[in-house]
Amino acid sequence: MKGKIVFFGAGPYVSRTVEVLIREFEVYVFTTETDRNDPLLLYCIHTNIPHFSIKKFDHEVIVDIKKIGAKIAVLAYFGLIIPDDVLDLFDLGIINIHPSLLPKLRGPTPVQAAILAGEKTTGVSIIKLDEEVDHGPILGMINHTIAPNDTSDSLYRTLFKMGGDLLIRALPKYIAGKLALQEQDHSKATFTERLTRYSGLIDLTKPPQPLQLDRMIRAYYPWPGVWFRTKLNGVERTVKLFPEQKIQVEGKNIMKLSDFANGYPEGRLILSKLSIS
Repeated sequence: MKGKIVFFGAGPYVSRTVEVLIREFEVYVFTTETDRNDPLLLYCIHTNIPHFSIKKFDHEVIVDIKKIGAKIAVLAYFGLIIPDDVLDLFDLGIINIHPSLLPKLRGPTPVQAAILAGEKTTGVSIIKLDEEVDHGPILGMINHTIAPNDTSDSLYRTLFKMGGDLLIRALPKYIAGKLALQEQDHSKATFTERLTRYSGLIDLTKPPQPLQLDRMIRAYYPWPGVWFRTKLNGVERTVKLFPEQKIQVEGKNIMKLSDFANGYPEGRLILSKLSIS
């Protein structure tokens, strides 16, 4: 009989984690997603995995978790802070997949921060949660080279796939008490910041240097994107920059930079200011 495990996760990157967990465990999913077209919810529905959509850890949610009776949980890309009373529900704790080489790049945006900084390598850490953010001891870690064309989207997908594979190798040893946990070197910790829509806003009169602009476009794809406001054909519009030399004018389809330059009188001047073509 498979042991029970609770999974806390959300977003487009973590279905793979559940996919590997169900090979070895009876999985119960708790997510902040509510849209039935969300990839994780779709996966749970199609594979008949018990799942719960939650907004916070209220009394009812905690009762549901207790009823499951799992001794261990896994967390990946969840979005909610785990309160102490939930952390205490699991005898073996909550195991977290974090897409950086901890203690470097703790916090909510490790992949975006790595791309912005021009890092050549990153990786995945599997840790046991404690009361502080991304602070707990390490069960396993694996390195990964960042490709020159990687976006946050592509890199998150790769790292969570790697993380799921690493997790399923480490968990049985951890549960059996045969895996030594390694304390992080907290003196070397670095921290990332939460993004807002305005993180990607640029000023056309003082644009980033081309190298940094390229990093921003890749780091902020798909959200919040790199964007600016400008007049096109006499009308103030939002313009968004995309990877692979593409651009989108508010209300229009995504197009090539060359089409933007040829299609708008102001196009070539704007691209010249940004030093892109």
